[in-house]
Amino acid sequence: MKWPNLKHLHYLVVLHEEQHFHRAAKRCFIGQSTLSAAIQNLEEQCATQILERDNKQFVFTVFGENLVARAKLLLSHADELAAYANTGGQWQQSTVSIGVIPTIAPFIFTDILKLTAQTYPEMNLALSEDTSANLVQQLSDGKLDAVILALPYPVPNCRQMVLGHDPFYLVGREETIVQLPKPIDFASLPRESVFLLHAEHCMTEHAVSACQIAYQEQVSHLAASNILTLLQLAQHQSGFTFIPELAKRKGILNNTQLTAVSAGDEAYREIALIWRNTSQRSEMFISLATLFAQATPIPKVVK
Repeated sequence: MKWPNLKHLHYLVVLHEEQHFHRAAKRCFIGQSTLSAAIQNLEEQCATQILERDNKQFVFTVFGENLVARAKLLLSHADELAAYANTGGQWQQSTVSIGVIPTIAPFIFTDILKLTAQTYPEMNLALSEDTSANLVQQLSDGKLDAVILALPYPVPNCRQMVLGHDPFYLVGREETIVQLPKPIDFASLPRESVFLLHAEHCMTEHAVSACQIAYQEQVSHLAASNILTLLQLAQHQSGFTFIPELAKRKGILNNTQLTAVSAGDEAYREIALIWRNTSQRSEMFISLATLFAQATPIPKVVK
């Protein structure tokens, strides 16, 4: 059997992502006729229809959808093979793309870049920031080598190594914080006094779960897209919010009228490095996880 052309498989994946021949061809820097010919070539090789065409519209067949999924896996392996060959098998000299969620990225980027530069000076660490859902999709599609997320979060078909714990703090104006009972009874907080991030940020779920806030009436209808906005709401609305120690130790409360108190011994999130099960570079990711653990508030001993 003749092996499929990797370039043609790449065109197929891009077409699936764009769902439009002109945009896909433009992304691949080819003409639409070249793209169409590549898809037809794949169909002839597979002896099975990939696209159902109707004038200028098309849909992927069930076989086509399954072929795209397998093509993504094959292309990710090809990328790893190319990286391995280009570095002579020395992963310490490779380029590694890692995505990090917004409630971790601003407080850890400089630390892990510094640690990597000190330990693996020939490695190129390419960092990006996005929501958990988007990062997991990019990891699955082979666009990222690994991601740093807060657990728990569902990431199927992947390996993960916990880097450490990141405790939560309750934040509010000092005059309101000092009036709270010790230990803190979250159920006694005033109605709509707790400000949280929008639902797409997993820190909201982690904070609510860790601090056992069972009463939704305590949560304000005002939601933020980042931690800095949360602090603004807490300061000017005389309310409360939660921040992780990663943010606190970077001085995020400096020049504010806010103070922080521990949300409790059990109030924390786990930070983990996650990569695909099928990756051939597990040795590298384990080494990076051991290194990155030094940047977490309570590092986990990674063996």
